[in-house]
Amino acid sequence: MPSRVCPQDGTARVTCMAWSASSARFAVCTAERVVLLYDEQGERRDKFSTKPADAKYGRKSYVVKGMAFSPDSTKLAVGQTDNIVYVYRIGEEWGDKKVICNKFIQTSAVTCLLWPAENVIVFGLAEGKVRLANTKSNKSSTIYGTDSYVVSLTSNVSGRGILSGHADGTIVRFFFDDEGSGESQGKLAVHPCPPYALAWGSSSIVAAGCDKKIVAYGKEGSVIQTFDYSRDSSEKEFTTATTSPSGQSIVIGSYDRLRVLNWSPRRSAWEEGKPKEIAHLYTITALAWKRDGSRICAGTLCGGVEQFDCCLRRTIYKNKFEITYVGPSQVIVKNLSTGTRVVLKSQYGYEIDEVKILGKDRYLVAHTSDTLLLGDISSNKLSEVAWQGSGGNEKFFFENENVCMIFNAGELTLVEYGSNDILGSVRTEFMNPHLVSVRINERQQRGVDENKRLAYLIDIKTIATVDLVGGYNAGTISHDSKIDWLELNETGHKLLFRDKKMRLQLYDIESSTKTTILNYCSYVQWVPGSDVVVAQNRNSLCIWYNIDAPERVTMFPLKGDIVSLERNDGKTEVIVSEGVNTVSYTLDEGLIEFGTAVDDGDYHRATAFLETLEMSTETEAMWKTLSRLALEARQLHIAERCFAALGNMAKARFLHETNVIADQAAQEHGGDGTDHYLVRARLAMLEKNYKLAEMIFLEQNATEEAMDMYQELHMWDECIVVAKAKGHPMLEKLRRGYYQWLLDTQQEEKAGEVQEGQGDYLAAISLYLRAGLPAKAARLAMDRDELLTNADVIDRISTALIRGELYEQAGDLFEKLGNPRKALECYGKGSAFLKAVELARLAFPAEVVKLEEAWGDHLVQQKQLDAAINHYIEARCSMKAIEAALGARQWKKAIYILDLQDKQTAAKYYLKIAQHYAALQEYQVAEELYIKGGQTKDAIDMYTQAGLWEQAHKLALKCMSQEDVTVLYITQAQEMERQGKYKEAERLYITVNEPDLAITMYKKCKMYDEMVCLVAKYHKDLLGDTHLHLGKVAKAHGGANSHKHVAYLWAKSLGGEAAVKLLSKFGLLEMAIDHATDSGVFEFAFELARLSMKQKMPDIHLKHAMFLEDEGKFEEAEGEFIKAGKPKEAVLMFVHNQNWDAAQRVAEAHDPDSVADVLVGQAQFAFEQREFQKAEAFLLRAQRPELAIKYYKEAGMWSDALRICKEYMPSRLGELQEECGREAGKKGSSGTEGLLEQAREWEQAGEYARAVDCYLKVRDPSNSILVEKCLLKAAELAVKFLDQSQSMEVTRTVAPQLVAMKKYSTAAELYLNLDLIQEAIDAFIEGEEWSKAKHMAKEFDPRSEEYVDQRYKEYLKKQGKVDSLVGIDVMAALDIYAKQEQWEKCLEVAAKQSYKVLHKYVALYATQLICEGSWDKALRLYVHHGAPANPQNFNIYKRLFVEMVNAPGMNCAEAYSSWADLRDVLLSLCENLAKSSETNTPAHEEFERMLLISHYCATRSAAHGLKQLDTMAAQLSISLLRHTDLLPADKAFYEAGIAAKAVSWENMAFVFLNRFLDLSDAIEEGNLDSLDHSDFQRTDIPFEVPLPAHQHVPEEQREEVRDWVLTVSMDQRLEQALPQDERDTYEASLVAAGTGARCLPCVLTGYPVLRNKIELRPGLEVKKDAWYKFVMAVKTSHSPAGQDVIEFLRRWCGGLPSTTFSFQ
Repeated sequence: MPSRVCPQDGTARVTCMAWSASSARFAVCTAERVVLLYDEQGERRDKFSTKPADAKYGRKSYVVKGMAFSPDSTKLAVGQTDNIVYVYRIGEEWGDKKVICNKFIQTSAVTCLLWPAENVIVFGLAEGKVRLANTKSNKSSTIYGTDSYVVSLTSNVSGRGILSGHADGTIVRFFFDDEGSGESQGKLAVHPCPPYALAWGSSSIVAAGCDKKIVAYGKEGSVIQTFDYSRDSSEKEFTTATTSPSGQSIVIGSYDRLRVLNWSPRRSAWEEGKPKEIAHLYTITALAWKRDGSRICAGTLCGGVEQFDCCLRRTIYKNKFEITYVGPSQVIVKNLSTGTRVVLKSQYGYEIDEVKILGKDRYLVAHTSDTLLLGDISSNKLSEVAWQGSGGNEKFFFENENVCMIFNAGELTLVEYGSNDILGSVRTEFMNPHLVSVRINERQQRGVDENKRLAYLIDIKTIATVDLVGGYNAGTISHDSKIDWLELNETGHKLLFRDKKMRLQLYDIESSTKTTILNYCSYVQWVPGSDVVVAQNRNSLCIWYNIDAPERVTMFPLKGDIVSLERNDGKTEVIVSEGVNTVSYTLDEGLIEFGTAVDDGDYHRATAFLETLEMSTETEAMWKTLSRLALEARQLHIAERCFAALGNMAKARFLHETNVIADQAAQEHGGDGTDHYLVRARLAMLEKNYKLAEMIFLEQNATEEAMDMYQELHMWDECIVVAKAKGHPMLEKLRRGYYQWLLDTQQEEKAGEVQEGQGDYLAAISLYLRAGLPAKAARLAMDRDELLTNADVIDRISTALIRGELYEQAGDLFEKLGNPRKALECYGKGSAFLKAVELARLAFPAEVVKLEEAWGDHLVQQKQLDAAINHYIEARCSMKAIEAALGARQWKKAIYILDLQDKQTAAKYYLKIAQHYAALQEYQVAEELYIKGGQTKDAIDMYTQAGLWEQAHKLALKCMSQEDVTVLYITQAQEMERQGKYKEAERLYITVNEPDLAITMYKKCKMYDEMVCLVAKYHKDLLGDTHLHLGKVAKAHGGANSHKHVAYLWAKSLGGEAAVKLLSKFGLLEMAIDHATDSGVFEFAFELARLSMKQKMPDIHLKHAMFLEDEGKFEEAEGEFIKAGKPKEAVLMFVHNQNWDAAQRVAEAHDPDSVADVLVGQAQFAFEQREFQKAEAFLLRAQRPELAIKYYKEAGMWSDALRICKEYMPSRLGELQEECGREAGKKGSSGTEGLLEQAREWEQAGEYARAVDCYLKVRDPSNSILVEKCLLKAAELAVKFLDQSQSMEVTRTVAPQLVAMKKYSTAAELYLNLDLIQEAIDAFIEGEEWSKAKHMAKEFDPRSEEYVDQRYKEYLKKQGKVDSLVGIDVMAALDIYAKQEQWEKCLEVAAKQSYKVLHKYVALYATQLICEGSWDKALRLYVHHGAPANPQNFNIYKRLFVEMVNAPGMNCAEAYSSWADLRDVLLSLCENLAKSSETNTPAHEEFERMLLISHYCATRSAAHGLKQLDTMAAQLSISLLRHTDLLPADKAFYEAGIAAKAVSWENMAFVFLNRFLDLSDAIEEGNLDSLDHSDFQRTDIPFEVPLPAHQHVPEEQREEVRDWVLTVSMDQRLEQALPQDERDTYEASLVAAGTGARCLPCVLTGYPVLRNKIELRPGLEVKKDAWYKFVMAVKTSHSPAGQDVIEFLRRWCGGLPSTTFSFQ
C-alpha cells in the first residue's frame, strides 16, 4: 500500500508508532521529536511537537522511546529519555487543542511504554524498573524492579498481562489478572541476547535480537521452537516485533525484511510465512499493527513509514458489504454504503468459516469449529457461544432486535446480542417465529433490573413461559384448540395468543388467569412501547388502552383490513387497507403514553408527557390520577407539579413546603427525606387523616406541632383533647380562646355545646336560642329538672318553639311541665297525632275519636291512604274508610267494610268494585258484587260480552221471569243480527227456544243452507214444503240451474231409492251424480250410480282418485285409479311425488309398459339432484342412452356424453364430436370439459394434430392452471409427434400465451427445447427475471450478454430504479438522479466514485441553485465538498462572489457566517489553484483578490458585533473602495460614507457620500461620463469602474444622504478633502503619492502597514496595535465570529503571533 511517510536521504529514525484502539488514528514520532497524526485513510490530519522535561536543556536533549494511545483513543502517552512520561489530551475531533493532562517524572530514562488498560500506563526505565502510572490519581508506582535496562515491553492479547525484555536477556512476566489461566509470574526465561523484538501471541511468546535467532517460548518459559538465520548472510539483527490483535500472527522486523510467523492450532506450532523483502528499506525501527488487524505499519531508519495490507482474503457480499479476513479468527465486515465497520473476532482463536449477513442485511452469522458467532451490525453487539457443528442445518430467525432465535433438531436456542453465553434453550417442534415470543429488557420497570421472558409452544395446544433470568418455568397454559399466534407484552407479564377458531386470549402470567377478549380476530398487535392492544374483529377496530380491564374495549367500524401498526414522532397509527386505498386511524397517544408510564411506575416520564398536552377534561383527569399515584409512591415533587397543573395552588403550596422539609432532611440524614416525621405528618394531613398526623407528632413528643396543626385547621375540640391528655399549661387559655373564636365567627350552636359541656346550662340555652335552635334548648331544659322550674327560661323556650312552628317539641315541653291541654293543642298544630292520641287517651278520652279522624284526614292529604283506613275505622267514619280503601286499591278491605254497611249506602261502591273484578275476568266475584249492588243486568251483560251464554242464561233465569229473560235475549239477538253476528244471534234465539226467529233471520238474509238445517232440526214436517218453496223461489228468482240445485238438495235429504225416484222424475239423475262427484260427495254419487247407473262407476272412481290425490291420500287414490282402470295414472301420481318404489310396484303389477317411464322419471330427478351416475344407470336400465347423452349435453358434461355415445351409440360419435367442438368454440370455458375429452380422444386415436388443436382451443379465464396444462400438453405433443415446422409453429403460439400468463420460466424452457435462445432470453426479460436471462445468455449464447445488460439498463432507467442502476452503470444512474433532482442521493453516490465525478454533479446542482436564486445553498455545497481548481467551475465561483457582494443586508454582524463561508471556499480554491497548472494565472490573481475582499467583509461583520471595533469596521469599509472594479461602486461608497459618518470622520463621510450621489445620478443617466474624479486623484481608488446595472441603495436612504450632504456642505469648518498621513498621501491608499512606493495592506483593517508591523507570512502583514486590539476585544467578549476570524488567519497564514502581553 502507499507509504504514509516518505523516507529521507539520511538517518531520521522513526522512534515509535502507535495505532489507537478505535483504529481511527495513527501516530508516528519522527527523529525531530514531532508527533504526526494520521487518519484511517492515511491522510495527515494533525501534528504537534513534544517538549523536554526542562526547557533549559533544549529540544534535542531527549529522544522519544515509547508512545501509546489510551483505550478511549482521546489521549496519547509519550515516554522520553529525559526521565519523564507526558500524557497529551488530543481530543475526540481532529484539530482539538492539544493539552498536557498528566506528567510523570522518573529517576531514569523511559525506554519503552504501553497503555494496556483505562488509567493504567506501564513503562520501563533504563535502571531496570517496570513502573505503572495512574492517570486518574496522577501518581506512579513500581510494579517490579530488575537490575537490567528494559529493552522491550509487550502485553498479551487481552491487555491483562505484560512481558518485559531486559538487556541481560531476562524476560519477566506480570499479570494484572491471569484470567484463570494459572500461569506463573516473575522471571520467565533468559534469552541469549537482549530481546529487542519481543511479542506475546495467543499461545506462545516469541523473542529475537542481535543473534539472528527467533525463539518461541512456551507458557512457562520452555523453548518450543527456534528459527535460526545466523548463517544467512543477508539477514541482520532483529530490531522490533509486533503481534496481530488476534495473537495468531507475529511480524519481526530486521534489515530490508519483515518475517512473519503464523500459529497453527493443528500443529500447536509457529509456521514461517514468506518474508516480505523490500530493497533499500534499511533497518526497521518500529512496528505497529492496526487494532482491527487489517494493516501493519513499519517505521524505518531513514524516517519512512510503510503500510502493508494484512488481509488473508477479501470478498464482496451482495454488492453491499466488504468482508476482509485479516486473520484466521478475525474478520472485518464493512458496509460499502455507510463505511461503518464491524470487527468479528473469535475470543478463543478458532478459525472463522464463511461469514453470512442475514436478516435484512443487519445480522452476522459465522461458524468456527466449536463456536457460533453472531452480531448485530447496527448496534455493534457481538456474541460468541459454544456450538457443536450441526452440518449447517440451523435455522436463524432475526425478528427480535435483541436476541437471535436458532432452531436446530427440535431445539430452540436463544442468544442475546453482546453476550457470550446462551440465554436459554428449550425443546419445541414449532419453528414459526409467530409461535415464539422473547422479551429482553424492552421496557424499564420500577425496581426491576433484569427482565427476560420467553413464551413458546410445548405442543400445538400448550404454551410454556420461561423466566430466562432465573432459568425457571413461569407457567404453562393449556388450551382447548390449536394455537396459531402468540406474543408477550414488553414487560413479559401478559401473553396474548390466538387459536385456529380465531379467538383471542389474554393470559396474566402473575395471576395465572386466562380471558377470552375477542372472537373472529383477524389481526392483533401490542402497540410498541406500551401495554395497549390493537386488534381487528370482522369490520371493527378494537383497542384496549387498559389491558388490565379487558372488558373495556374501544371499537371503531372499519371498511378494510388492518395492514400494520406504526408508532413514531409521538403518534400511533393503525394502517388499514380499504381496497386500493390505504387509510390510517390515529390512536389516543395520551392514553397510550400516559398509561404505559403509569404502569411502569415511571412518573417522571408521565409528567413529561402531560406537560406536552393542552389542558382539557381528559388531561385534567390524567393529572389527577398522576397526583394520586405520586402521593402513594411518595414522589412529592411530581405530586406538587400535578397540583400546580390542576390549579390547586393550596395543595401545591402545601407540598412545596413539605418538599423543602424533605430536601433538608435528605441533606442532613440521607435518603429522600420522606421518612422524616414532619413529612409523614404533613402527608397524613393532606389526606385529611388528622388522627394519624396527631399520632406521628405525639410519637415524636411534638405536642406543640400537633396542637398547632389543629389550631390552624380550627379543630379546637381535638386541640383541647390533646392539650388535656398531655397536661398542657395552656389548656384553659385554649378553651377561652376557642369559646371567643366561636362567638366571633357566630357559631352560637357550637359555643352552646361548649358551655353545655362545661355545665353552664343557662348560657348554653341562651346561645341555642340566639342560634335559632329552640329545639336544642328545649331538649337541654327537659333534661335538667332545675331548668324546668325557671319560668323565664321555659317561657322563652316555648315562645321560640311556637314562633318557629316546632309544635311537637313545644308539646313535649308542655307535657313535661304538666300542661296537657296546651300540649294537646301543640301536638294537633304540629300534626303529631300519635303523641296527641296517646295524651288524649290519658287526659281527654272524649277527644280520641275526633283526633283519629283528623289523623286520617292528615294521612289522606299526605297520600298515605293505606294508613288512613284504620284511623277512619277507629273514628267510625265508614264512608271515609271506604273511599280511602278504594283510593288505595285495597278491594278486599273495602268489601269487608261495605259488608258492614246498609245496602243503600254500599250499592254504588259495590258497582265500582265489581267493574274492577270484571276487568280482571274474575266473573264469579264480580257477579256476587253486581248482585249485592242490585245490578243483575250488568252481571248478565258481563257474561254475554264475555261469550259465557250458559252462565248468563242461568243467572237470568235465577233473577228474572221467563218472559223477561226471553225479551232480554231476543233484544240481544236482534242487536247481534244488526252487527252481522248471525251465529251468535242464532245461539241466543235457540237459548230462549225461539228457532223460528232464527229461521226467519236466515230466510231474510237468504242464507238458505242454514235455514234448511234449522228446519230439518226443529221442523222436519215442514222440510218438503220448504224445499218446494225454495225451488219455486229458485225458479222464479234464481238462475237456470237454481231449481236443479234445490232438487239435488231435496234428493240428498231423502237418500236411497226415494232420491233416485225423485231425480228420475225430474230427469236430473245423471246431473245429480256429476254434481255430487264435483262437490266431493262421493258416497251419494256411488249410491245413486250403484242403484241406477253402474256405467258411471269408473268415472266416479277416477274423479274420487283425483280428489284423494289432491288431498294427499295417495294409497287410497292408488286403489281408486286401479278400480277406474287407470293404473298408469297411479304410476304417474307416484312419479310426480317421487315415490319411486310405489310407482315401480304399481307399474310392474298393473302396467308393465310404464316401468321405463318410472326409470326415466327417476333419472330426470337424479340429474336435477346432480347425481349423475345414478341417473345414468336408470336411463341405461330404461334403454334410453340418447336421453343420457341429451341430459349430459344440457349439463355441459361433454366428456360423459361422448363416453355414453361411444359405448351405446357409436354411430353418432362423429356427429357428437363435431357438435362438441362447435359448442366449445361458442361457450369458451364452459365447453372446456368437452374439448378436453375430445382432445384425449384424438390423442388416444393417434390424431395428434387434431388433439393439439383441441388443447389450444381450451380457454377458461377462471382456471389458469388448467389452461397452462393444456398449452404445455399441446406443446409436448407437437414436439414429440409433429414435424419440425409444426412444432415450431405450436411453440411460437404457446410460449407467448405462457408469457402473458406470467409463466416466464415455462415459456423459456419451451423456447429452449427448440434452440430458440433469443426468444427464451426475451421471455425471462419480459418477466423481469434478469438473473436467469443473464445466466441463459452466459450458458448458451455469450454474445447476448451485452444485449441483456443493455435491456436491463433500459429497464432500470424506465422504472426509475436508480439504486439498482448504480451497481451497473453509475454514470447513467447519476444522470437520472440529476434529472429527477434527487441531488442528495446523486451527490452521495457520486462521492463514492471519484472527486472529479462528485464535482461534476456539485457544479450542476450549484448552477441550478444559482439560477433559482438560491446562491446561499450553492455556496454551502462548496463549503461541504470543497472547491476544486477546475477552470470550468470558475464562472460558478465568480457568480457566487457577484451574488454575495450585490446582496442587500450583508453589512451587519448577522451576515458573518455567509461571508465566512464565501471566504473559506475561496481560500480552498486558491490553495488548490496554487497546486495546479492554473497557479499565478490572471484567474488565480483575481480569485486571490476576491478572497481578500471576502475576508475584509467577514472581518467587518465580526467587528460590527463588537462595540470597541467600530473604527476597524469603518476602516474595512473604506479599504474596500480600492476594489470597486469588482464591487458595486454605489453600494461600496455608500457603506464607506455611512461607516465614516458613524465614527465622526465627517470629511471622509462627506467625500464618499458625495461620490455616492454622483454615482447614483450616473446610474439613472446610464453612463459615468459626468463623474468628477478630482477628490480621488493621487489615491488607489479606481476611476474606471463598471456602471452598476441598478441602484443598490433604496430611494428613501438616498434622500437621507442628499439631505445630509446638503446640510454639511454649508458648514464652513468642513473640508472637502481626504485625510493624509506622514507620506503626504491619502491615509487609506496603499500607493505613496510622491514615490509610488507600495505598502502591504493590514489584514485586519485594509489600511497600509507603515510601521509596528507583524509579518504573518510573506505578503500578509498586520498592524501590531490593530492585532492586539482585535485579539483583546475577542478575548474579553468571547465572540465566536472574532475567534473564527483568528482561526481563519491561522489557516491562511500558517500560524499566528503570540498573544501574550506585558503590563510593566
